[in-house]
Order: sequence, then C-alpha cells, then structure tokens
Amino acid sequence: MKAMVLASGGIDSTTCLGMAVERYGREQVVALSVSYGQKHDKELQASRAVAEYYGVEYLSLDLAKIFAYSDCSLLKHSGQEIPEEDYGEQLKKTEGRPVSTYVPFRNGLFLSSAASLALSKGCGVIYYGAHGDDAAGNAYPDCSMEFHRAISDAIFIGSGEQLKVEAPFVGLAKWEVVKRGLELQVPYYLTWSCYEGRERPCGVCGTCIDREKAFRINGVEDPAL
Repeated sequence: MKAMVLASGGIDSTTCLGMAVERYGREQVVALSVSYGQKHDKELQASRAVAEYYGVEYLSLDLAKIFAYSDCSLLKHSGQEIPEEDYGEQLKKTEGRPVSTYVPFRNGLFLSSAASLALSKGCGVIYYGAHGDDAAGNAYPDCSMEFHRAISDAIFIGSGEQLKVEAPFVGLAKWEVVKRGLELQVPYYLTWSCYEGRERPCGVCGTCIDREKAFRINGVEDPAL
C-alpha cells in the first residue's frame, strides 16, 4: 500500500512521515506540503528538507486563495499579531472559540484536497499529525478526535472505501509524539514549528512553548535550536 503524509515541516507531521516510511518503505510514501498564505515559508522549506532526508516523493499544493477572506493571525495579509503566550492563556480570552491562529477549517480542506491527490497517486491511506494538545479547550477543533472520526468516515465513504485517514497522535500529548519520534530517530533538527519567520524560533508563540515543553519532558534538548 502507498501512503500520503500531510507534511508541514513541524514535529508532528515529521513524526508521521517517519512512521509511514518505517511501515511502508520510502518508495511507497508521498509527502504533501500545502501553502495556505502563511506569513513565512520556513515550514515549507522544512517540509521539503525532511522529504529529501527520507527520500520520498514530494508534492506541493497552493491553497492560499481559499483563505484570502480570513483574518487569522498566521496569514500574510492579516494585521493581527501572533499571541506571545501559551494556548491555555489564549483560550481564557476566546469565550469558547478557537484561538486566533486557527486557520478556518484548515485540516478539513487539506485532507479533502489530499484525498483527491492520494487517490490519483494510488495511495490507500493518508496520515496527518493532529494531536490531543491542539484539540484541548477547542483551540483547534479540526484536531479533535470527533473531527478525525467524521472526516475519516467521509473520505472513506467518498472514496468508494479505497482511502483511509490515520491520525496516530490524535489522543496523545505532544511530548508523547516526541517520545515516539526519538525512538524512530526522526530528524527533528530539520523541522520548524515557530509561527514567526525569523532566523531563529521566537520561543514565545504557542507552538514554540509547546515544543519546548515536549522536549523538556523527554529530557532532551531541542536539536533544532
């Protein structure tokens, strides 16, 4: 079976890619990177570098126009500042809504697009790196277990039962993702998580804070720093 992996260049998707390569072999794995109008291209560069490291086929897709009407703080055209605090603090101010770095229905769009490409490339499964920490408190609802079940069912049915969707970390915390990746010797030194596009990670955005915590719990230094 061939597998397609949504490859963002971050910790979670890179760990998914490592798992897919281990299970199916690099010749049977396709990495799909998506541009959505983000403020910088660091993560796209990272996704390509990771795909080259594993020697898998690499595809890229530009969906930026779909998010042209969104004011999500991650987007290049947005005037909003990216919050410099963890997601728990951000959620105290949202009144139950997603955080400002939630790109509207991004995973739904990515997975739907990936499904079409995956079927065309002869893949039988799509991997994506949603994990439990991102879903907590409704920060990113399209990372939740409920969303995963629904989109998986829709894609399986809509593909004529040819294509499955796997989110191996949907019930795990980020430190558990890193633990699995360390066991697989995933090249975390190639990854990029920061929402800012500076020379070095900012260390204060929500994803930087989560990343630092995940490596600290595992008792190792972040190799990308």
